[in-house]
Amino acid sequence: MHSDEPRDRVASMGAAVYDVDASDPRGELVDRSDMRPDDVAQASALMRALGRLRDAEDKLSEASLRYMQLNRTDMRALHFLIVCENQGTVATPGAIAAHLGISTASTTKLLDRLARGAHIVRSAHPSDRRALAITITPESRRAAMETVGRQHAKRFHAAARLSPEERDVVIRFLDDMAGEIALTDEPWAGAGERDR
Repeated sequence: MHSDEPRDRVASMGAAVYDVDASDPRGELVDRSDMRPDDVAQASALMRALGRLRDAEDKLSEASLRYMQLNRTDMRALHFLIVCENQGTVATPGAIAAHLGISTASTTKLLDRLARGAHIVRSAHPSDRRALAITITPESRRAAMETVGRQHAKRFHAAARLSPEERDVVIRFLDDMAGEIALTDEPWAGAGERDR
């Protein structure tokens, strides 16, 4: 057996997970009886491209988490704080909780963790005495912007290279796909939530 054969087989199987004929050979999930084979092949190629994008985003996310020494929720909170600062909006614990979809208690723990790491500053809200204003420290902002932020921003270049018509097609496709996979009232999706 050639030494690269197992690696090649694994790579081939990895790509196959996005191929509808490989993952759903009997059409139990996707009825494609009215599609031509070349249309099925092209749709599967599109799914593989989405898989490559997801893999690239996962690797970038993992690298950024290691670099910043934070978890995903922490990074999302810092990104939110940068956007609030850019837009001149005062970020509050409540706004952070709403953005992240987490509880007040979880938000308090998150802010305590970020403050201990010198990533944020808590201060009095400028117009609401009952609220706090949360800002990202200049050092954390600079570190995030010059590394993770700069790499994420490169996605814009790919969008800019498309024509306006192509962007409209991609927007429509991504919105349609998001609608297709959005969780509505699937009972299995909430399993285990009560146990948390």
